[in-house]
Amino acid sequence: MGSMANTLGLAHSGICTRTAKAKPGEYAEITRETSASESPEAVTCVRFRSWRPQLNTISLYAEKGAIGSVSNTPTSPADLRIPSLDPALVRAWAQEAGFTEAGLVALPHPADARDAARFEQWVLAGRAGSMHYLERRAEDLQLVRARAGTPFPWAHSAIVCFASYHSAQPLSLDPARPGAGWIARYAWTSRKDAAGQQRPSDYHKVLLRRLKALETRLRTEFDPFEARAYVDTGPVVERSLATAAGLGWTGKNTCLIHPRLGSFGFLAVLLTSLEVRQDRPQLTVPDRCGSCRRCLDACPTRALDAPYQMDAARCISYLTIEHKGPIAEQLMDGIGRQLFGCDICQDVCPWNRKAPISADPDLAPRPELVNPALELLAQLDEPAFERLFNGSPVRRAGFQGLRRNLAIAIGNCGQQQFASLLEPWLAAADDGLRAAAQWAIAKLQTAENQPNQP
Repeated sequence: MGSMANTLGLAHSGICTRTAKAKPGEYAEITRETSASESPEAVTCVRFRSWRPQLNTISLYAEKGAIGSVSNTPTSPADLRIPSLDPALVRAWAQEAGFTEAGLVALPHPADARDAARFEQWVLAGRAGSMHYLERRAEDLQLVRARAGTPFPWAHSAIVCFASYHSAQPLSLDPARPGAGWIARYAWTSRKDAAGQQRPSDYHKVLLRRLKALETRLRTEFDPFEARAYVDTGPVVERSLATAAGLGWTGKNTCLIHPRLGSFGFLAVLLTSLEVRQDRPQLTVPDRCGSCRRCLDACPTRALDAPYQMDAARCISYLTIEHKGPIAEQLMDGIGRQLFGCDICQDVCPWNRKAPISADPDLAPRPELVNPALELLAQLDEPAFERLFNGSPVRRAGFQGLRRNLAIAIGNCGQQQFASLLEPWLAAADDGLRAAAQWAIAKLQTAENQPNQP
């Protein structure tokens, strides 16, 4: 389903979300934290420190517009009476830093309260699965991630950047050789090193470097100001900010959909204390999903149980990446051959059919991760796993987690010759791997004993 922070609308797609560790002088001080198992009434509280007053806070924008779909003519700050930044100039600087697109929005944005209420409802309904960090609350009991103003009261603007990872490689639903697994395309990323060798690249690090370059460019014009850069690592809901910034709309699959670039893209956010001039209304992209429900009908685990509604506890991306331990047997069939993440709801989306192919050299696909052979991956020991996936998002699943996912995929592939790969895992210390191996062997045996249908 693409990157989880975009897919789930958490930090997408998509799921590599974790709270950045607070350093001295940074935004948060954890005052009390309990796991859900300790007490159902326990509430995680975070105390936020106020930032020092800004000496020369200035207007960041000369005007506001819909960035990404609407072209604006840049205006040089030297041409303005008051130091300010034109949205097209910010967009141009973001693209110079390597992003495909960028949007700008003042905080709090017009839909801030609505989006915060929706996030609260989603969390309270238990749809976050075991991602308990999403339940953390501030001293006023507001969810930390519900709105940017809670952890960052100094934030007056957000620059939301989009980096496409769309490639010409096959889709997950395209025909593949027997015994092939699937790794979500966002995790294929690679780049060439100084010696010209293709190496795995972690999109978090790639995009964070670009955000820092953009921040540096801003500081040449507008320092001093406060700023924080996040790529799936901070208490922000990137998808909501991207929608508010005019980068697209939230689709029925809960992903951000850009009208030209589609949904195969990473989101990165730069929060600043700079003001946005309010001389024009913020333009947003209207919902263009219409009556289409391809994503809902295609979801094999029914995680998309209603338009614009995602139950993370049933989402294949969540189950194969974030969830630790055994996976419910009733969901294993639906996981199919997915080993890490899932692209199904995006593969069927019409808006991705005409989306341009990305030529980003730092996010190029690794051919060996496209339709990888289950047998070869199952034979990896832990050192070989580390060598293959060092610097790759796949490491987030962990060695045992990937083996658990492999066991399920092997059971679903129906290839009897792979049963011997599962047998050693029946004695695994890891509960999730052991349960998956038991289920897979039983499924292969059932398929073998069934009479051939005429």
